Amino acid sequence: MIKIENLFKSYGRHNVLKGVNIEVNPGEVYGFIGENGAGKSTTMNILAGLIGFEKGECIINNKKICKKRKGIFEEIGYLPEDPKFYQYMNSWEYLEFVGEMCGDSKRQIKEKSEKMLNMVKLTDSAKRPIGAYSRGMKQRLGIAVAMYNDPKILLLDEPSSALDPQGRRDVIEIIWCLKKEGKTIFLSTHILNDIERVCDRVGILKEGQVVLEEDMNNLMKRYIKPVYDIEFESDLSKEQLDTIRNKEFVEEVVGENRKVSVKIKDVKKDSKDYMNMLSEIGIAIISMNLRKNSLEDIFLNITK
Repeated sequence: MIKIENLFKSYGRHNVLKGVNIEVNPGEVYGFIGENGAGKSTTMNILAGLIGFEKGECIINNKKICKKRKGIFEEIGYLPEDPKFYQYMNSWEYLEFVGEMCGDSKRQIKEKSEKMLNMVKLTDSAKRPIGAYSRGMKQRLGIAVAMYNDPKILLLDEPSSALDPQGRRDVIEIIWCLKKEGKTIFLSTHILNDIERVCDRVGILKEGQVVLEEDMNNLMKRYIKPVYDIEFESDLSKEQLDTIRNKEFVEEVVGENRKVSVKIKDVKKDSKDYMNMLSEIGIAIISMNLRKNSLEDIFLNITK
């Protein structure tokens, strides 16, 4: 559905993309993550046909994007990070404006607008000026505009950025509904919890290159390790911390003083050795909790 091969893009002497390779399968939600300035929005703008590139190939639905091409493909819907609207219009008027730009009849505009406003839950607010909308409402309207022509592919650039918890939840629910309809969604976000909730695969971009591309289930199995959060009765000495760090079954130790987090390689295999190690420390334990490290932990480790 989307294939990017050896993509390069520069702004003057600044190389933003340095050989990006990405493949998004039909009907999947692909999470695209990276630090600020890594090149996520540049990649999105190239896919949307808004900017050109110097080298490489971008293929969407078996169609190549020309290096200097401008304009958005009909089969692509695009939501920029900060969508702009005519603030004096309401949602009905804005979607009518979009429909007229697309050459639709009045009947088509009415049918499509009703469907889109219902999908993004803006029907009750459709006659309020957009300038009075919250950021979350504007993001939902942006998704309605992107989906107006029922495209097969949706590009979402930071759709839940700067939203409150309810706004984020609304956007994620919309993505879930579109996923059920079989839409292919390319989702760029720095909110990693959203990636974990809706994405089938993930790509991590670092300094203009994809350093990891993995199925979410495989990613969890390969990289997410069990972590014990422990609070001791008194501070640990350097020697006691070294005792923990030097154990073969311990992968990483974070923290100091009374509170430490210990990542081990295999809970089932190493639990007995882990408990024996705690006995060696010789300090009473106030609390101990077993958890799994998150996608954020994986992201930080990989980007380091």
